[in-house]
Amino acid sequence: MIAVALGATSAMAPEVSAAPRDKAFFQSVAGSWKGPGEIVAGKYKGTKFSCNLTGEPTPNGETGIKLDGTCRVGVFKQPMSAVITEAGKGYKGQFLDGADGKGLDIISGAVNGDKVVVGINRAQLNGAMVASLRGTNTMNITISVKVEDQMIPVIGLTLDRDLDSIAVGSID
Repeated sequence: MIAVALGATSAMAPEVSAAPRDKAFFQSVAGSWKGPGEIVAGKYKGTKFSCNLTGEPTPNGETGIKLDGTCRVGVFKQPMSAVITEAGKGYKGQFLDGADGKGLDIISGAVNGDKVVVGINRAQLNGAMVASLRGTNTMNITISVKVEDQMIPVIGLTLDRDLDSIAVGSID
């Protein structure tokens, strides 16, 4: 269901060139995250789910992030993945297998302080995903679709850093 809702989303975000602050943002969101979400509009409105995601820096030192994990609705578990990488003055990438498959294309993006906004697209649908850090251990994610001239939130997700997954050294 989440993939259907994600597939039904997509928009454009402003493009700016990546800077060291962009790389710092993506490094700050690396790690393990978990938390609840809800589909807040559309056919599956009210559907609650939970996700476990792990973010890693993109290979080859590129500015961006690679996310992998799963989201669960009841007993159903679905793989989730995304790759966001610098592309000229903005960002590109995909959720799942991109718009040619069952996912979405990332067509633009910008980092502004503790927030990244990426434009997402699938066929005739446009939208945006906004991921905002709230301190170092909480991230809010909103996925919205563009309907006429208005952005309508469709999915909301609050992730907490999975501090249990961080190795703790022993004290002598």
